[in-house]
Order: sequence, then C-alpha cells, then structure tokens
Amino acid sequence: MKLSLDSLSKYIAYFTAFILALLVALIVYDATARYLFSSGSTALQELEWHFFDVVILLSIAFTLKHNSHVRVDIFYDKFSPKMQALINIFSVLFFILPLSFLIIYIGIGFVELSFMQDEASSDPGGLTHRWIVKSLMPLAFTFLALEAFSLLVDETQKWRSL
Repeated sequence: MKLSLDSLSKYIAYFTAFILALLVALIVYDATARYLFSSGSTALQELEWHFFDVVILLSIAFTLKHNSHVRVDIFYDKFSPKMQALINIFSVLFFILPLSFLIIYIGIGFVELSFMQDEASSDPGGLTHRWIVKSLMPLAFTFLALEAFSLLVDETQKWRSL
C-alpha cells in the first residue's frame, strides 16, 4: 500500500511539474502576444489560472509527504522527537483528515452541479467545462487524506518506538 501511494505521489509530482512548465510557457506566450502584438485571449488567460489551480491543488499532498508544509517551526523544532510525533498525530487526526473529508464531501456536490449545468466562463471567449478544474478540489483532498493516513501510520510507529 505504502509503495503504491509513494508511486502515485511521484507520478502526480511529475504531472504537476509538467503542468508548471506548460504554465510558464503559456504566460510567456500570453505576455508576448499582449505587449508586443496587442492581442490576447480570454481563454488563454483562464487556462493560466486553471494550470495554476492544478499546480497548487495537486502539490498539497506532495508537500505534506515531504514535510514542507507551513507550521510554527520555532516551537516545533525545540520539542523532543516523541512530542513532534504526537503533534503530527494530533494534527492529522483533528485537522488534516476532518478538513479533507469535509472538502471532499462538499466538493463533490460543487463538481456535480457544475457538470449538470455545463458551467462555463461568463466571459466571452472564455473556457467551457469548468467542472474539470472544479473536480481537482475533491481529488486533491483525496490525495491529501491518503498521504495524511500514511503519515499517521508512520508517526504512530515512530511515537511508539521512542
């Protein structure tokens, strides 16, 4: 299970890096077209935001996996390894998992509504099928919940061994 989760995380990271490279190329193209040729596209600008959404949302679980998330390290670093493990267990059980499940539960409804309404951009020339980018929210938090569960198992074993 852990090996397959690690593989999934790795491939999501590769995909996210690829999207980030596309985002950079798209921004360069869009800025060049706008400032040098006085032309632009609403769809391209919205695609930039959608790519940005992909990068941010799909990076959440990877960030947790590599312990690069935001926390108050000035206190955390001074705690013993056993206390750090206990804080991580508490954080997963009472913050990460409940928030993830809430966002998944609510997010699925948003995606369904968007799909049923065939939601599109309100701007002329904007993108259609907005449900695709909205589906990233429950998907990203599903990945986060899986990664948090893995962290919970690791930290519980660490706490017991100390």
